[in-house]
Amino acid sequence: MIVGVGIDVVDVARFLATLERTPRLAERLFTPVERDLAPASLAARFAAKEAIAKALGAPAGMRWHDASVARVPGAAPVVQITGTVLARAQELGVDRWHLSLSHDAGIASAFAIAERTGGDR
Repeated sequence: MIVGVGIDVVDVARFLATLERTPRLAERLFTPVERDLAPASLAARFAAKEAIAKALGAPAGMRWHDASVARVPGAAPVVQITGTVLARAQELGVDRWHLSLSHDAGIASAFAIAERTGGDR
């Protein structure tokens, strides 16, 4: 059963300009590993975090570092959640994620689906 769907689109140049104006923002938004990504990939990771939050109903209090995306060569990106994001997912019964990322022509986007596969709720 689909619990939630989220999508987000980021203008890469505008996002990078914001990070340059506010250097500590990258530390608040991204884990140390994520901060080493190429600019378009970094923007796509931000879009993914937003899409994941939207799929969970975007409740207040979720932390940016509690959602990240792992790359697996030859496979779809993998959603990794901990802390506040994991707590919300468990509250909703989410036990599977589907995520698509893209970046082209200066735009990064992410589409997330939160799914509950086990038992009725």
